[in-house]
Amino acid sequence: MSDAAAPAPALLQQRDFILLWLSRLAATMGYQMLALAIGWTIYELTGSALDLGLVGLIQFVPAVVLTLAIGHAADRYDRRTIVRLAHGTYVVSAVIIASGLMAGVLSREMLFAVVFLIGCARAFELPTAHALVPALVPAPLLSRAVAAWTSANQVAVIAGPALGGLIYLFSPVLVGATCAVLFATSITLITLIRPPSRPAVREPPTLASVLAGFHYIRTRPRLLGVITLDLFVVVMGGATALLPIFAKDILNVGPLGLGLLRSAPAVGALMTAAYLSRFPVERHIGIKMFAVSAVFGLTTILFGVSTSFPLSLLALVLLGAFDAISVVIRFTLVQLETPDAMRGRVSAINYLFVGSSNTLGEFRAGAMAAAFGASASVLIGGIGALTVVGLWMLMFPALRRVDRFELAEPKKEPGA
Repeated sequence: MSDAAAPAPALLQQRDFILLWLSRLAATMGYQMLALAIGWTIYELTGSALDLGLVGLIQFVPAVVLTLAIGHAADRYDRRTIVRLAHGTYVVSAVIIASGLMAGVLSREMLFAVVFLIGCARAFELPTAHALVPALVPAPLLSRAVAAWTSANQVAVIAGPALGGLIYLFSPVLVGATCAVLFATSITLITLIRPPSRPAVREPPTLASVLAGFHYIRTRPRLLGVITLDLFVVVMGGATALLPIFAKDILNVGPLGLGLLRSAPAVGALMTAAYLSRFPVERHIGIKMFAVSAVFGLTTILFGVSTSFPLSLLALVLLGAFDAISVVIRFTLVQLETPDAMRGRVSAINYLFVGSSNTLGEFRAGAMAAAFGASASVLIGGIGALTVVGLWMLMFPALRRVDRFELAEPKKEPGA
């Protein structure tokens, strides 16, 4: 399906989507600032690359344990309420961090406990918010809405760490307080969204209905290929957890430099997402997705071997730019091929295999850095990402041959 005929300003006329976009901006900015404060504090306390990797693993665990419950809840209950509750948990986490810093009692164990709390909330928030997007815009505008949604994340990823690093230099406590305000703002914006129309009756929570999302994905090779490609590419190529090491020990740029490093991928992604929101990808979709995933691996290698701060920033900007194209293609394919009644369950599984790949990738990077060093860990990961792309092109030829976005006509599945 092509949305080329849809007028670009039409997306700005979608009131509820704009509110969700602003909410995403505020919440992601707060999350990024909080993640920077947690990562820097843990590394200052322990000096351990493995502990930085454990931050990712701890956030991954709730996604694995809660996947089935998350998906069914997102399809059965008001998705706005679930997102609000998750953001409320973020407020509590920010207050705990700010209070602990003020009292001087933050410990490694306390920080890990807060990370677990954030991981539980994030496991519910992300797939539910993703499932909410298609209900707020007409189908012809979906690919542009996905690009705009991606741009909200990237604006926040740019501004959040950079602002967080600057604030941290003046007052670490103020970082936590600022995050709490941003999360509260997001809750207010979500509350203003009108409830999307939903079927009056939802099926009871039977085992078949809960597992329907897995069956749906398993029987559709394109969905399975899209979801697993990102999982393994990001697990191998993820290096975010190691940025405090690069900032402090390799590039010698401190907390402010760390903020710029965390923001750099989002700079590239924002420019790309802004372009795609106006000129969406319409032809040769599958091969383009594989191509940009390969470039992700190459730019990861460049970052791993760099000892120059400007070159490292450039590598991360390019990494984010090409990854943004992959994100828009993958998200649009998943949403178009999934009926609304199952979007919560499919999005929850997508989050498990895609969203959680970031946290699992952080653990992989931290564990390998503890054994071989930070630069070697990133270099090995980039090579691994390239290998995954080559294998998936061979294993999923139907995905490689996808030419255009098309609205699928899914068969009725058990429990769906």
